[in-house]
Amino acid sequence: MSLPVSFLADALAVAHQAADAAGRVIHARYVARDFSVEAKDDATPVTEADREAELAIREVIRAVFARHAFLGEEHGREGDSEFLWLIDPIDGTKAFVRGYPMFSTQIALMHKGELVLGMSAAPEYGERAWAVRGGGAFLGSNASDGLPLKVSAAIDFGPMAAISTGNLKSMAGDAARWNALGGLVGRVGRIRGYGDFLHYHLLARGAIDLVIESDLNILDIAALVVIVREAGGVFTTLAGGPIDLDTRDALAGTRVLHQQALALFNP
Repeated sequence: MSLPVSFLADALAVAHQAADAAGRVIHARYVARDFSVEAKDDATPVTEADREAELAIREVIRAVFARHAFLGEEHGREGDSEFLWLIDPIDGTKAFVRGYPMFSTQIALMHKGELVLGMSAAPEYGERAWAVRGGGAFLGSNASDGLPLKVSAAIDFGPMAAISTGNLKSMAGDAARWNALGGLVGRVGRIRGYGDFLHYHLLARGAIDLVIESDLNILDIAALVVIVREAGGVFTTLAGGPIDLDTRDALAGTRVLHQQALALFNP
């Protein structure tokens, strides 16, 4: 049974409030350069801003949805519910640490294993994107000024096509897929590596046509999955599988180019 529209509207309003709360924490630390950097077990950096922002997000959501569960980048799993909030308080901590604005707060809601809401807020960059399942996707600077998003009409990997890649380290160890990527690069008009939230925002608004990534986790992309799909795009793993808590790679694009790319990467 689908979730009531009123529930999704309420959840989206809370996600906006949670993103605002995180943004205030992050902005203060970012502008003042007031943080220390530690290395986590996977060698990625974490700062006080990451931890504090996630707690701020949880506090806002918990005040309205006290029985919902959480899975966060910094504070792990909490609770047991058919509703699971997925939180990456600063996706792009390396950018945050180095002082450039290519980072975002990612908040998503999963219901019984299905992603139903996505909030991707990048206030230092100057935009946020959001979507709920069945309600379309929007881009603006805050909750009140969103404009509808729609992927491009691209149907071939010709000179007008543009693709963006993210992390590709594990893909580089797969000779067949690496060669397929090389062939694709030779066919398109533009190849870029916008990375993190940005290339998915660009995809959703029709500015690029395909995104390819490996070496990620669900918290990096959960919100963006909903946004791209609601903008008319297709979002799967590189093998064409569903996006779930175990996802480690991604292929997203227009419907036609996604289908063509799947064939290239999975001959």
